[in-house]
Amino acid sequence: QVQLVESGGGLVQPGGSLRLSCTASGSIVSNNVMAWYRQAPGKQRELVAAIGSMNSTNYADSVKDRFTISRNNTKNTVYLQMNSLKPEDTAVYYCKLVQWIGVTRDEYWGQGTQVTVSS
Repeated sequence: QVQLVESGGGLVQPGGSLRLSCTASGSIVSNNVMAWYRQAPGKQRELVAAIGSMNSTNYADSVKDRFTISRNNTKNTVYLQMNSLKPEDTAVYYCKLVQWIGVTRDEYWGQGTQVTVSS
């Protein structure tokens, strides 16, 4: 079993920055992908950014050039640096870990952290 704990959310003014962190613990294997999703009220959960164990990255078009995903494999932690925040970035942000053990795929979610962008 794997547990994910997010931190770093909060209230920020438009144009500001926040850094989210997500630390995984438990039975973690090296073949994994960590990602950030978000869900705004009344909307579906959407992928924000993902990073593989070899640091390949993928971003939603809406956050490219503003958000940066990174990871520290020693600490089993993934980060999301969010700059130039906009009101439309307001959402609950969730961390997700997908890992493969042989042909078995498992995925885990964190509890979410609220990000509110407002003046």
